[in-house]
Amino acid sequence: MRVIFGIGNPGNAYLNNRHNVGFLLLDYIASKYSNSFNPSKGDYYFCNGKIGDTEFSLIKPTTYVNNSGIAASQALQFYNINPSDFLIVYDDINLNFATVRVRASGGDGGHNGIGSIIYHLQTDKFPRIRIGIGSNFEKGFMANYVLTDFNKDELQALKNTFEHSVNLIEEFVKGGVKQLLDANSKFSKATSRKK
Repeated sequence: MRVIFGIGNPGNAYLNNRHNVGFLLLDYIASKYSNSFNPSKGDYYFCNGKIGDTEFSLIKPTTYVNNSGIAASQALQFYNINPSDFLIVYDDINLNFATVRVRASGGDGGHNGIGSIIYHLQTDKFPRIRIGIGSNFEKGFMANYVLTDFNKDELQALKNTFEHSVNLIEEFVKGGVKQLLDANSKFSKATSRKK
């Protein structure tokens, strides 16, 4: 079993916010696999699927971003998996818009949702996919920026990002962190050769 955990804020008011790109990606995956999210007994919605012989679950917390660790801890305990089988997808202002970066572990990079997950899981040894949302804001206005909506052109542009991310997530489900990192490395090298 592998779990893919999206970071975002619950509710329609936040649906297309930059901070909710993790939720948007999970919705994209659920739609691709013709699945839907259901409420759990914990503080999250879940959507189950299967790739090959390996089952996976998509998790969207009902807590707000800053308390993401509560739902993460509940999901990790419910599925009884190691943190290495727990992939987090989230927004990153330190990356150019629509850029995808993969890490096997690490600090929170200033992201409160990741900080909450590290605190509640008592480890930073979990893989993550970071999706760039850019940093087109003046100093002191980051909080406002991440809570603004993507425009139509940006949402359209994110489809390529989501397709790439889905490919990476499928590799993670099939083979874990090593296969995720290998797939990302191959893609990066192929992209570099095209330039």
